Amino acid sequence: MTLLPGLQSLDGLLIDIGGVLIGPDWQRVASILEAHHIMASAVELAAAEPRVKRRMEQPGGDPETGRLYYDRVLREAGYSMPVGAEVWKAVKAEHRRYHFWHQVPPGVPDALARLHAAGLRLAVVSNSTGIARQLLEDVGLADYFRTVVDSQVEGIEKPDPEIFRRAMTRLEVQGKRTLHVGDLYHVDVLGARAAGVAGALIDAGNLYEEADCPRFRPFVEFSNELLG
Repeated sequence: MTLLPGLQSLDGLLIDIGGVLIGPDWQRVASILEAHHIMASAVELAAAEPRVKRRMEQPGGDPETGRLYYDRVLREAGYSMPVGAEVWKAVKAEHRRYHFWHQVPPGVPDALARLHAAGLRLAVVSNSTGIARQLLEDVGLADYFRTVVDSQVEGIEKPDPEIFRRAMTRLEVQGKRTLHVGDLYHVDVLGARAAGVAGALIDAGNLYEEADCPRFRPFVEFSNELLG
């Protein structure tokens, strides 16, 4: 397995958003489901999500591509009864009212502050829908980053190495002195490597035991290891 680069060997750090710095507010999702008599706790949904993401990114495609993401998570959490269209209509309406992805894991702001204070140039590289910067501003994390590279804005997405190259150009760093951390092996780690950048994986569900890269459960564990 590849070791994590030493802090002194790095100038730039590229960071994914979803599943790394920000996650869904599963309590809000669970509350909507409960209002429709579907009992699935926020804890159960949060535990099921990494397994859904792992399956979605596997090479060869995902057999459930037509299913709503939150429906997939609910099924993975063990709910097998039919779910009416009105339930997912309510979920989508709440998501439009206020984006579900606003939950910042404990310790993330302090970790970013310490990484920034250590002299690293930080950038976000995210497969997003054009709202990556707004999400960071909403949760108070935007000021830690020199640039935000959003796939919708750029017209290109991970794992295409070009999106990583654009981030490095804006940070004025070289690939050999840059590290990317994300939560999807094929999208984040392999995409970064194709751009000449080392990759680390946030593996919340401990589902990538075979991965040939450094793995960490929360982002704070990663930052603590990097900072020593």
